[in-house]
Amino acid sequence: MSGMTRLTILGIETSCDETAAAVLRLEDGKATILSEIVRSQVEDHAPYGGVVPEIAARAHADIADRVVATALDESGLSLDEIDGIAATSGPGLIGGVMVGMMTGKAMALASGKPFIPVNHLEGHALSPRLAEDCPFPYLLLLVSGGHCQFIEVRGLGDYTRLGTTIDDAAGEAFDKLAKLLHLGFPGGPAVERTAKSGDPTRYKLPRPLLDRPGLDMSFAGLKTAAARIIEAGELSEQDTADLCASYQAAIADCLSARADRAMAGFDGKRLVVAGGVAANGAIRTALNDVAASHGATLIAPPLRHCTDNAAMIALAGAERLAAGAVPDNAMAFAARPRWPLDEARALADPAYGGGKRGAKA
Repeated sequence: MSGMTRLTILGIETSCDETAAAVLRLEDGKATILSEIVRSQVEDHAPYGGVVPEIAARAHADIADRVVATALDESGLSLDEIDGIAATSGPGLIGGVMVGMMTGKAMALASGKPFIPVNHLEGHALSPRLAEDCPFPYLLLLVSGGHCQFIEVRGLGDYTRLGTTIDDAAGEAFDKLAKLLHLGFPGGPAVERTAKSGDPTRYKLPRPLLDRPGLDMSFAGLKTAAARIIEAGELSEQDTADLCASYQAAIADCLSARADRAMAGFDGKRLVVAGGVAANGAIRTALNDVAASHGATLIAPPLRHCTDNAAMIALAGAERLAAGAVPDNAMAFAARPRWPLDEARALADPAYGGGKRGAKA
């Protein structure tokens, strides 16, 4: 496949609570999105204040085929004109991952096209390349509801994990605060909106691990500190805004301090932030300042490509197909609830409990 300069890939993403499909063309290293459909399940999960795996899997199963058909339709291409089908095959909520993967495999089988299993985290790692020229190497901060890690991206499939959260992800911390304050779901944008009228210096909240060497992060203590403030008494509207602003500032400080240390040891000139939390304005501003202080550029995908989407899965699939880096037995590939980008590091130095299915992060 490496001789091909033009590839058109159908991508499918169902790892959490978005059912998404996209058709992408990769020509001489430049990506063009021909169609992109995202169906959110926010309303399905809103009553619970978080994603319920069983509800998510059922919702994916209900609409995956229609979402894929719409993406093909809007691209103006038939399945015959597609060169391969890529689907998120982990990590994620296993029920949802299986829906997208089985849809992709069935279409690949029916059309005789190659199936490309994609690591959801690799999709995020490559997502800045959707919109702009972002050559390797770059330092990636992947920050979302399920993941929070620094990764050195040297090339396709060449990833080194430099640091990770030892407990909760930053996005999960945002969601937890929103749930405690009854701000609605998804939590990150709700906290950010509320923080706009708040004083970020009002509450003295912890910045865990900042006095320790290395690049690992922790957000559990921050969540506990906020929960204690909420339990201590009735919060006024201003108190709530101040708490959100202080909490957001604490997370931004933790991420930017670690990014500063990571950039000091990195020989590249690009800091990339991806994942849902990359949409947060305060965090982007803090990271932009860090990049500038190292004479580097901060690259963040457009907001719609920070959160889960199928364009990034199609891109990862196209880059793998172009490089001949698709597993021989791709059709037999099993869905993986856990699938670290840097497997060697995750096995040698698991951030937290490995469990029966291997290292988590």
